[in-house]
Amino acid sequence: MSDATVAIVEVGPRDGFQSIGPLIPTDRKIAVVNALYAAGVRRMEATSFVSPSALPQLADAEEVLAAAQALAGLDAQVLVPTARHAERASVAGAKHIAFVLSVSERHNRGNVRRSPMESVQEYRAVIGSLATGMKIRLNVATAFDCPHEGRIPIADVMTLLDRLVPIEPEAEIALCDTTGRVTPDRVEALFGAVIARYPQVRAWAFHAHDTYGLGAANVLAAWKAGVSIFDAAIAGLGGCPFAPGATGNVATEDLAWMFEGMGVRTGIDVHRLASVAEEAATIPGAQVGGRVRDALRARACRIEAVT
Repeated sequence: MSDATVAIVEVGPRDGFQSIGPLIPTDRKIAVVNALYAAGVRRMEATSFVSPSALPQLADAEEVLAAAQALAGLDAQVLVPTARHAERASVAGAKHIAFVLSVSERHNRGNVRRSPMESVQEYRAVIGSLATGMKIRLNVATAFDCPHEGRIPIADVMTLLDRLVPIEPEAEIALCDTTGRVTPDRVEALFGAVIARYPQVRAWAFHAHDTYGLGAANVLAAWKAGVSIFDAAIAGLGGCPFAPGATGNVATEDLAWMFEGMGVRTGIDVHRLASVAEEAATIPGAQVGGRVRDALRARACRIEAVT
């Protein structure tokens, strides 16, 4: 076993659940959060503070956040798209804010009804309002591809980051493959470019989707470029409701299996995690993905049949 480690940020309770139509009972959401923690997950995007009318699935953000923050040692971040919702999250006791904006003009307007540059000012306001000790993560959506505008040039990402990075150089910045259409060569190229251009950034992260089956390959490309923080969702749940066709995140169990097999520690018990994913996959309306969960189930069935 090497000394290498990666941090997997479990986003199922937010990104995974937000695309599910039928309302998931709050108690069931909290049960999933607790089970993920028991499997070794120590960083989680627990929920999002957004308009309840826009995303009624996340209207119970305060309750879910409170349950997550009751778990010792769990870093529970919450997603916010505006300064107003960041204030709501702060009032609810959030200690880790993840702000999101898009490189793509059309996607950002569809998502938060603002231009990207207007969202830059929102981000500035969020940073200015943070209480001492609060953590900040910046999610840059459509960093590689937009469902409306197609491939995003690296220059466009740089133009936006040139405005964002000086606002808070200590922020962790996640580049997001919103549609799942990016390929490993482009992932490695963009991360190589931004890491070289912004050496002052504390940490980079990658948010991958698995729409075209390239989620794990793209994560590996980002890891080779120097990234060590990766978003994933149990059972490959979720996707972006504003990106038609982006049917799911890369599965947490797939990344944990891949990295552990490479001797890179995640701190996650893959078998316990797969059991949580099996349960999450039964949520009505859930759209699932990933391969490791099915492989482990098939293996268990074979062993049982032999014995």
